[in-house]
Amino acid sequence: MSEDFQMAAIAATRAMRGVFPATPLLRNDHLSEKYEAEIYLKREDLSPVRSYKLRGAFNAMRKLIPDHDLFVCASAGNHAQGVAFMCSHFGVRGVIFMPVTTPQQKIDKTKTFGGTNIEVRLVGDYFDAALAAAQAFCTQEGAYFLSPFDDDNVIEGQASVAVEIEDQLGSIPDHIILPVGGGGLSAGTRGFFGDRCAYTYVEPVGAPSLAAALEAGAPVDVSPIDNFVDGAAVAKLGVRTFEKLRDARREDVILLSEDRICVTIVEMLNVEGIVLEPAGALSIEALAEVRDLIRGRTVVCVASGGNFDFERLPEVKERAQRYSGLIKYFILRLPQRPGALKDFLNMLGPHDNITRFEYMKKSARNFGSVLIGIETNAPENFAALFAAMDKAGLTYTDITNDETVAQFVI
Repeated sequence: MSEDFQMAAIAATRAMRGVFPATPLLRNDHLSEKYEAEIYLKREDLSPVRSYKLRGAFNAMRKLIPDHDLFVCASAGNHAQGVAFMCSHFGVRGVIFMPVTTPQQKIDKTKTFGGTNIEVRLVGDYFDAALAAAQAFCTQEGAYFLSPFDDDNVIEGQASVAVEIEDQLGSIPDHIILPVGGGGLSAGTRGFFGDRCAYTYVEPVGAPSLAAALEAGAPVDVSPIDNFVDGAAVAKLGVRTFEKLRDARREDVILLSEDRICVTIVEMLNVEGIVLEPAGALSIEALAEVRDLIRGRTVVCVASGGNFDFERLPEVKERAQRYSGLIKYFILRLPQRPGALKDFLNMLGPHDNITRFEYMKKSARNFGSVLIGIETNAPENFAALFAAMDKAGLTYTDITNDETVAQFVI
């Protein structure tokens, strides 16, 4: 922990108050009761751009203007919106490179925040192509490339989250849980709090950039990554962020499956009415992993963002049910005789519901392969169903967790 860094973070936070208010720090009764602790949510999903990313963009721009009047970034989401918002605020030009495959909703929001001060350029199918184009443009035009995390001014700006937490809580929390992508938020928070609290860092299984860096002693590329948790799906931790995180303990880094994160998204929406993007749900889902460590303590979970496209909701619900064991898909070898389907239907319990039924193969004379999806209200119901199928001598293959098969037929 550096006193200079702390003072700079406090100064950045004060300067931000002229642009947007502090995001709320709210005690969550549901989570506090569930985990027998004082659980607070730092609601970065309630910032003007629904994520913490505008903090780093603000701090970098306020320090670099007037030496620079053209800012460039590559992003498919929150960083793009933060940069656009600040370009409009400061009245400077911005060029934002986004993959062609970026959802139109995110493109439109970025343009709305930036107005006439920004230009959005769609380049390539993947982020790497957009990044290469952005960096080439900076070299050609002499523009400033604003990294989403690997920039000292950005890290300092993200530390304002920690400054606000201490201010709002009136003390340092006993434990803070942070989502990790490129490491900007975690580096800023650790840089400000130092060793005054305990940490849990949370990453999606499909993009373990911090875990890999700590194991290797330096940032390493963990490609290919799973982009589902797009706000934290980063292939390589930043060099600058790693310098502030290199003393973190590997055992304090938790990896959560993408399907498991969906459980929290659905729970927070249904129970609390809070809309979180996958990265914003990471810290909350991690509570279950540290239950014994946090009991009776004051804990802050940083809900990093709420830019959730509701067109993804059916997929999120599906993945949550799969993880919770409430839905299964299997291929059944069904005899092609009168009454065979009725016999199978009679095996279903009172809470079992068919969500998918499709003949996959009709060429066999005596048997046909059927793709079946069953949804129920308790995982143990499947034990009774499979027992009945086994007793009847039916042949079936559970493909629920076979990703290779599932992506084609589910």
